[in-house]
Amino acid sequence: MNAAQSHTRYSKPDVVAAAMRVLAEQGLPGLSMRRIAEVLDVQVSALYWHFPNKQALLAAVSAQIVNTGNPDAAPDLAAIATALRDRLLAHRDGAEIVSSSLALGLLELPSRASLVEAGRNLGLDEGAAAIAADTLVHFVIGYTFHEQQRMHAAVLGAADASVDLVPARVEERVDAFEAGLAMVVAGVREARQRMSHESTRTA
Repeated sequence: MNAAQSHTRYSKPDVVAAAMRVLAEQGLPGLSMRRIAEVLDVQVSALYWHFPNKQALLAAVSAQIVNTGNPDAAPDLAAIATALRDRLLAHRDGAEIVSSSLALGLLELPSRASLVEAGRNLGLDEGAAAIAADTLVHFVIGYTFHEQQRMHAAVLGAADASVDLVPARVEERVDAFEAGLAMVVAGVREARQRMSHESTRTA
């Protein structure tokens, strides 16, 4: 069967589904075009009827990851950020794949739009809301990337996944992610108050 014939057997969503399966089984290092073609029982060239290159396919996989689950309906910065982390953690190497697609400008992140809206609801102007959203997105993806790397290392016996990335230094143990997120959100609220005071003085 040639590429022209084999590509008609599967749609673009079929290719993405096969990629998600390979990702779950082998992680990002095993997510090759050749392996995806093997899962679909087609020639590698057939995949390029649907995606011009591997980065485009990874962007589609990233979109699948970040669009999984319920939409970010709650107008709360912390809730939206936590939901994004949950989506990334639900997929092996999810944070690394999404980070790469975002860095290349190949992915529109729904959670970012929700964070911008939540920032505006707090009273931030458009520019400040965008900065707040980007800061939260970078925190969530960066934290989750290291979290998943540590879990993977623990599976290989190279690290202890139970050790916090940022050990709690208070009497009652607090999840490091929630503690860090609370600090970032507090900073956003402080910036909003500072902007309000400056606006009042200049009025």
